[in-house]
Amino acid sequence: MVAALTRRALVSLPVLAVALSDCTATGSARSGIVVTTNILGDLVRNVVGDQTEVTVLMAAGADPHSFGVSAQQAASLERAELLVHNGLGLEEGVLSHIEAATASGVPDLAVGERVDPIDYSADESAGQPDPHFWTDPVRVGEAVGIIADQVIEHVAGVDADRVRSDAEAYRSQVDDLHEHTTELFSRIPDEHRKLVTNHHVFGYLAERYGFEVVGAVIPSGSTLASPSGSDLKDLADAVAASGVPVVFADSSQPERLIEAMAAETGLDIAIVPLFTESLTEPGQGAGTYLEMAAANAEAIAEGLAPQ
Repeated sequence: MVAALTRRALVSLPVLAVALSDCTATGSARSGIVVTTNILGDLVRNVVGDQTEVTVLMAAGADPHSFGVSAQQAASLERAELLVHNGLGLEEGVLSHIEAATASGVPDLAVGERVDPIDYSADESAGQPDPHFWTDPVRVGEAVGIIADQVIEHVAGVDADRVRSDAEAYRSQVDDLHEHTTELFSRIPDEHRKLVTNHHVFGYLAERYGFEVVGAVIPSGSTLASPSGSDLKDLADAVAASGVPVVFADSSQPERLIEAMAAETGLDIAIVPLFTESLTEPGQGAGTYLEMAAANAEAIAEGLAPQ
């Protein structure tokens, strides 16, 4: 009798395997939203609230250009009902996993590609898409609406009216941020609206608010690049010619390159930290997108406005 039961169990195993395979293939086993960057994770959580699980791959302080996923995180991508990522080449170490997930049928939203992206205009990245759209609150407001639409379309069990209501409420806060930023920057004379940063990250902000990007210490849109001695000399000459009094550095990046560039100019140049690629832990200055963007606007205004 035991032998007979064993034979029957063995016969049933292929049937079970086929059933599980069919379940995965149709996507019915998928659940929740997976988001690559913590900035986008904050936007998504403000849109969906507690209606579904939101998994954010990049922890506070992560550099999206160099971030790589674990095996467990890679598996989570293919189990998602919706995959939200920045696109435009930002998540360099995650791209192959994103492509594998979408090839298996996971719906994805490349947010940066949907908000009228611009290209880099200078240095090594010139002509390539600029992924740093979040430095422009107007585009972030547009992204919030796009995220809401995709959540309603792809995530089972959410209340569409509540998603739209939460998205509208959050977008109103982003609109207030834009108004506050506009007011802060109105204090900066046109001749002072010049930015030097550690790498090219504020192109969208410059376009929105009328700044000139004089240059970057790392002449690229990626933190993975590095400057040569001639790069530093060229930037030093540009800074000296423009009279820029401040260099803005990512708060998580070492300042030695900017200090070396300042030494090339022979000028007294202040170094002001900004939050650029990532949110921080709560209480460290940029725990949310709204907090990060407001802190940056205030730092830029304070650094460039006449005292």
